[in-house]
Amino acid sequence: MSDTPADRLSDADYHRLSHAVLASVEAQIDRWLQDDVIDVDTARTGGLLELSFPNGSKIVLNTQPPLQELWLAARSGGYHFKHVNGRWIEREGRDFFDVLSDSASSQGGKPLRFQP
Repeated sequence: MSDTPADRLSDADYHRLSHAVLASVEAQIDRWLQDDVIDVDTARTGGLLELSFPNGSKIVLNTQPPLQELWLAARSGGYHFKHVNGRWIEREGRDFFDVLSDSASSQGGKPLRFQP
């Protein structure tokens, strides 16, 4: 990914884009709760969103304004994402929503898909 530079965003754009990601994650979880797919609890404080799964495991999503990154911490590891060409991408080239979906599926024990 080093040959594709991260977009340099204004602070306002970074906050708008990063908080839109957190809002879309919360909205997807609300749909799963309504449809009785899985009972994931969410707790949000500013730019930090914690997802608590029925087995007691957690995924933590956190905005990092000084670095203009989104961080994801899950059982599978910790990931840092930068905004590149309209998507949040980590240094190995994986998309934020793909990593989150894989992590949530693993920790939730069933296929779970997040989309931008």
